[in-house]
Amino acid sequence: MMTTNQKSLNDDVKLALPDNDCEQQATPDVEIIEFDYSKRSQWLRAAVLGATDGLVSIGSLMMGVGAVKQDVKAMILTGCAGLVAGGCSMAIGEFVPVQSQLDIELAQIKRDNSRRATGEPENEGDREKLPNPAQASAASAVAFAIGAAVPLLAASFIGEYKLRLGVVVGAVTVALVLFGWLGAVLGKAPIIKSSLTILIGGWFAMAITFGLTKLIGASGL
Repeated sequence: MMTTNQKSLNDDVKLALPDNDCEQQATPDVEIIEFDYSKRSQWLRAAVLGATDGLVSIGSLMMGVGAVKQDVKAMILTGCAGLVAGGCSMAIGEFVPVQSQLDIELAQIKRDNSRRATGEPENEGDREKLPNPAQASAASAVAFAIGAAVPLLAASFIGEYKLRLGVVVGAVTVALVLFGWLGAVLGKAPIIKSSLTILIGGWFAMAITFGLTKLIGASGL
């Protein structure tokens, strides 16, 4: 039989036991951080716009020359000239508005700092979010050159006239779909809609350029 002292000791031990009930333990909250895809908007817009413009511009330009001249050299020289001119134009066109935006935001930061209390440090996070004109300009120019290289490479090794035109159209088509898909994936946009929009626009531009150039060439101008 258990004595009074033993019973009291057992009760003390039971009271000292920790509560191991997992359901009653506090579960730490896990914060799920979702990536803000809008942060990609600046460089993504410049890159996709540049690549698409290079494809459509140089592809249409080469199709226009091919409408009146069957010489492969004329198409390649025209495409190369368009690549250099277009790349420079894209770089300057992207640099100027982004630089203007940067100047506006820097001026606003200075005004905000002047209204702060004396001795309060500047918020470095504001400067980290500022646009980068050089980055946007370089991304646009490089992307244009990459897009423009597609029809140039497609036409460089084909001597037969009609086959060369078909290969240029085919290469531009595949590249437009690829760039449309890539831009949609990186920006979390509808893939089919994005790809079809770029593809139809590219076809339309090449068809109009080819048709009008053919018409002008037939008129004897």
